[in-house]
Amino acid sequence: MSQTIFSSFPTVAYAGPSSAQPLAYRFYDADRVVLGKPLREHLRFAVAYWHSFAMNGGDPFGSATIHRPWMAPGDPLTQARAKADAAFDFFRVLNAPFFCFHDADIAPAGATLAETLSNLHTMVDYLENKMASSSTKLLWGMANLFSHPRFMAGASTNPDPEVFAWSAATVKHCMDATKRLGGSNYVLWGGREGYETLLNTNMKQELEQMGRFLSMVVDYKHKIGFTGQILVEPKPKEPTSHQYDFDVATVYGFLKKFGLENEVRVNIEANHATLAGHTFEHEIATAGAFGILGSLDINRGDALLGWDTDQFPNDLWTMTMAMYHVIKAGGLGLGGCNFDAKVRRQSFTPEDLVEAHVGGMDMCARAFLLAAEMIEDGAYDALLTERYAGWQQPAAQAMLTGKMTLEQVAAKAEADAIDPQPRSGRQERLENLLARKIYG
Repeated sequence: MSQTIFSSFPTVAYAGPSSAQPLAYRFYDADRVVLGKPLREHLRFAVAYWHSFAMNGGDPFGSATIHRPWMAPGDPLTQARAKADAAFDFFRVLNAPFFCFHDADIAPAGATLAETLSNLHTMVDYLENKMASSSTKLLWGMANLFSHPRFMAGASTNPDPEVFAWSAATVKHCMDATKRLGGSNYVLWGGREGYETLLNTNMKQELEQMGRFLSMVVDYKHKIGFTGQILVEPKPKEPTSHQYDFDVATVYGFLKKFGLENEVRVNIEANHATLAGHTFEHEIATAGAFGILGSLDINRGDALLGWDTDQFPNDLWTMTMAMYHVIKAGGLGLGGCNFDAKVRRQSFTPEDLVEAHVGGMDMCARAFLLAAEMIEDGAYDALLTERYAGWQQPAAQAMLTGKMTLEQVAAKAEADAIDPQPRSGRQERLENLLARKIYG
């Protein structure tokens, strides 16, 4: 491997909770067996190619602050190869099991669709060679259908059918690339699949287009024998005023509408959950209830800012409850924990990027260990079971399973002269229980 800006970093190792080393894992012991399998298999950490290697620190109020060698002027494909060299060196530093990419992250755009697709497959060749000598695998691929001006009115939902066709061609080739590189999932994020104003929007038309597009993706998955998951990533707004994949519940309704609820799952992002007015745990629990939990994008927002800041996680309570609901939903399966997070624009050194990921991986590992303890000791679940115990009685089960009609339920309630009284939800006891578990 050629020398990169990460070559001087040793591979980060597990050093234990008492370690004071900034570049060591304190809680992420990848080989530690928890709930029957190693942590690495539960968490399946992934590095986001875009934020880690394409993001330059610019924002609407300031120019770039992060200048990597592959961002300098030069032949686009040569620079893309240099970026890939640095990426795989970075994966080596973290001993990261997975990475994720958009087509635009790994390959430069060309002057035409054909040239753009040719560049993509050239870089897929290169990544395939890199992966042959690396332990890092592909968690998921995705097409960037939101950055170029052609997508300003959406991709699959665009009023122009040629944009729909361009998007279909791009996704087809990105799915081919994902399958070739052994990806476990293919993700669709509709960054501009929504509207800025209803004044110029035919919502019914656009939803039909979006449903047809996703149906074609699923059909193509089966045609090429891709055994990974198709995932939709909910987000409520930004950059549009309203996106059609607002949250997990909205996505599930959309999937049901088009008969795709057994074909497509969700990739849930923490910061998108909060933008929708939910918690991360709420979105995970909702996906678990509907049976569509697929994968996670790990990050956080800033409570004082109203946009998608994509910061690395640092709230142990939030992450512990998220991991609890992941475990309760049966785990992530083919999914994983992708750090869709970026360093701050003042954090421009290679060391900043390494430290951000080490801290994020440790946070998730510590949260998962605490959630596993909660499940194994049973105290939290016992309180929940007690609260809903009445539903296990035969009469309640008869109501729940459809053995009684509304008239029968009403008649029995009157005959029994029932007089239900308020019962404590024990919120404070539960909060204390969790606080003692998490903070000691």
